[in-house]
Amino acid sequence: MVIDADLVARIATSTGLSPSEAERVVEDVLAWYREPVEDYVRRRHASLRTYGRRNEEIYALIAAELRDRLVAAPRLTERQVRRVVYG
Repeated sequence: MVIDADLVARIATSTGLSPSEAERVVEDVLAWYREPVEDYVRRRHASLRTYGRRNEEIYALIAAELRDRLVAAPRLTERQVRRVVYG
């Protein structure tokens, strides 16, 4: 993966990080937003269940989160979110 050198330089300058640290931060952020939708849905579902949320609430919350993600994910209905979780 090629990292935008201007972006790395900007992050290094604005944060005081070294160029190698800034590059690692950029890579981490890009990896976060490249996570496949199915992986995101499963990870969030498991996390929310851990904290006692009910499935009906979780499906609506995840569908809303996907609409608001910085990098657009496909729009999923609550039913589609449920199908990703349970197959």
